[in-house]
Amino acid sequence: MEANSILLQKKYARVVALFAEQMQLSLEDALEFFYRSETYQELRDGIADLHCRSDQYIVDELKLEFPSTAG
Repeated sequence: MEANSILLQKKYARVVALFAEQMQLSLEDALEFFYRSETYQELRDGIADLHCRSDQYIVDELKLEFPSTAG
């Protein structure tokens, strides 16, 4: 299934804002990470209809990719 590009851009914005808030990042840093992530590539390519998942689900996927700064 192919998502409407405008709706997909709005989803990206919501996901980036939520990711930034939960990870205590600036919007710029969150956006940079998002566009370099495998999750973004899967969203963009329509893999497994990931765009149909909730914003929180996608944020959780991004968190799995985010390098830990602890330790």
